[in-house]
Amino acid sequence: MVDISLLSLLFLIFLLLASIEYKNRRLHQRRPPSPPGFPIIGNLHQIGELPHQSLWRLSKKYGPVMLLKLGKVPTVIVSTSETARQALKIHDLHCCSRPGLAGPRDLSYNYLDIAFSPYDDYWKELRKLAAQELFSTKQVHAIQPIKEEEVKKLIDSITESASLKTPINLNKTCLALTVSVICKAAFSVSFEGTVLNSDSFNKLVREALEMLGSFSASDFIPCFGRIIDWFTGLQGRREKSVRDLDAFYEQMIDLHKQENKQGSEDFVDLLLKLEKEEAVLGNDKLTRNHIKAILMNVLLAGIDTSAITMTWAMTELARNPRVMKKVQSEIRNHMGSRSTITLDDTDHFKYLKMVIKETWRLHPTTPILLPREVMSEFEINGYTIPVKTRLHVNVWAIGRDPDTWKDPEVFLPERFVDSDIDAKGQHFELLPFGGGRRICPAIYMGTTMVEFGLANMLHRFDWELPEGMKVEDIDIEEAPGLTVNKKNELLLVPVAVKYIDH
Repeated sequence: MVDISLLSLLFLIFLLLASIEYKNRRLHQRRPPSPPGFPIIGNLHQIGELPHQSLWRLSKKYGPVMLLKLGKVPTVIVSTSETARQALKIHDLHCCSRPGLAGPRDLSYNYLDIAFSPYDDYWKELRKLAAQELFSTKQVHAIQPIKEEEVKKLIDSITESASLKTPINLNKTCLALTVSVICKAAFSVSFEGTVLNSDSFNKLVREALEMLGSFSASDFIPCFGRIIDWFTGLQGRREKSVRDLDAFYEQMIDLHKQENKQGSEDFVDLLLKLEKEEAVLGNDKLTRNHIKAILMNVLLAGIDTSAITMTWAMTELARNPRVMKKVQSEIRNHMGSRSTITLDDTDHFKYLKMVIKETWRLHPTTPILLPREVMSEFEINGYTIPVKTRLHVNVWAIGRDPDTWKDPEVFLPERFVDSDIDAKGQHFELLPFGGGRRICPAIYMGTTMVEFGLANMLHRFDWELPEGMKVEDIDIEEAPGLTVNKKNELLLVPVAVKYIDH
């Protein structure tokens, strides 16, 4: 028999060697540089009202891979196209999950967690459903009549303002257009004669996006965070936002359950049919909470983003009259005497597409991509990114990186001439829709909405500044939120251009 003392000695030697190996491995791991923080809160005090700008300034000092301690949560920020490529392409599978969502846990809105689901079978099948049913090329072309109808209403409204020579609020105008198109396409409803009017709905969407984009204490300090959020009023605002959203979802579902509902099948009809058939997503049957979660993703991701891009594009065009004239000339030369633009026409507007890309570069609608959670350890630029770390990509900072873009603060669409850079997630210099497995599935729908809306406004009207205002008076101050709109209203005076349709 083997002596027990010898076995004990061998076991101790094994433990010693394993301990040495573990320590050596830890010594060879490199943590990303990190700004000094305070106990408990970590670096939370360094995150301002506009987190993407705060993180951009910090990255200038601490580098393109930066570790922050946001309360108890280790968070890595990447701020260049190369580090984004490593995270979203090379190591995408290691960090494509989502962290848990903090929120009003005393309310029974479990679909909040479903809407921001981790990387699992449910999420994969949900993404497949969305891509095939709602955001496919076929569906985009199917809803084109809705776009044309709503754009015609928009043109008529702007024409009335042009006849009176009064400025219009383009923030509200662009949002009203996308609200009308998305709500009719996804929900088969308009706000004419319904309980919730368009102004109330717009406020509902903006508040929800601001709450989702806020850095709340309960996200990062489990023990005292709720108390802090209650004291600041954030907890109450979150709860009210969720209640208002839930009431909207219930209203939409009730409208679709009415037997006398008219019109073709939309996305809500499809989901209710799947619920009735007890369809399975992942390991669970499709439930009412799943439907609400899907509606939340459609609502918050689909409505605000296109409107924001159009608003920023018109802002930059008003600030750059040369670019405004050039893009209008392209559209008008192609259209000739025709006033009605079709979806096929937009394929010919190459310079307009450059204007939109440049707008996305300087004003990405989601300046910091939604957080990912690291599922298995990997490295970026030689720095170790441990499991359970949250990872953010600062798209806003990438668009202003002087190593990637010449004169990054200048609005210059010509930088995309003879460039193959697009917004489909494979060129990490430009990520308005994200990249990797978490890329937005509605790229084509969002892009065509922006192109079609802008092309019509630029074709049918010249745009002048209100009396007494100069180009240099147009500001580009940003409003806080998950998506970042222009803080102050963009007021321009439309001047109608006459055409003769054939």
